[in-house]
Amino acid sequence: MLEMIFNGANWFALPFWVLMILLPGWKVTRQVMESLLPIAVLAAVYLYLLVTGFDGASLQSFSDPQLSLSDLTQLFARPQVMAAGWVHYIVMDLFVGRWIYLEGRDKQVWTSHSLLLCLFAGPVGLLVHLFTVAIVQAIRHNRSHAAESQLSEPSVEAPKEST
Repeated sequence: MLEMIFNGANWFALPFWVLMILLPGWKVTRQVMESLLPIAVLAAVYLYLLVTGFDGASLQSFSDPQLSLSDLTQLFARPQVMAAGWVHYIVMDLFVGRWIYLEGRDKQVWTSHSLLLCLFAGPVGLLVHLFTVAIVQAIRHNRSHAAESQLSEPSVEAPKEST
């Protein structure tokens, strides 16, 4: 059952990534990604895994402020904990990917590269998107100032030849 839930969560999220990365301009992609329903479904799966896969000792261990990396490694060695942790990643990465996609559409910034990175390394994709937006906005700002400068400069006519 746990393996089925784990695989189901992976396969459930994949079409949303395909839409955002490969078909970003499709009207259906925007409609689908504006909904929070896919995120809510995965969050419910996570909640189920959390409630059914963690006992009191596990929860107490996670809440220990002295939790060491070694302790955490032992906790994640349990399949129930690892499945919940992985679904946690899927939910949060898809949520961030959705935000990147929607913000990119609103700001008219290309996002496929950021989304691809977010799919495989969430925070890296987010960082690349933030850099992309900053670079595009800087370029647009410079172009805008250059165009304004050309419009505000008085035109100088060449002197007319006398006959």
